[in-house]
Amino acid sequence: MTEQPDFYRRIWSTVGGRPWTYIYRDVWHRYEWEVQLEWAASGAAVLYFHGWPGLGLFWAAYTWGYLNGHFFWGTRYKEGQKE
Repeated sequence: MTEQPDFYRRIWSTVGGRPWTYIYRDVWHRYEWEVQLEWAASGAAVLYFHGWPGLGLFWAAYTWGYLNGHFFWGTRYKEGQKE
């Protein structure tokens, strides 16, 4: 794993004791439905307060993050990886 910036390391070592991405990954595997309900409630709130354009932006941001999570953070990076 690459070295995290000192600021981020100070934060997660104080709040949670380990990187928040690992904590949230544990939450996802233990309480998958709860996480999905969290996203649905967030989408409903965005729709209520910002209408359809806001919901479209929310959906686009979620999709962008989802794709980046799979493309960039799913596995360990290997330069020139073939398989």
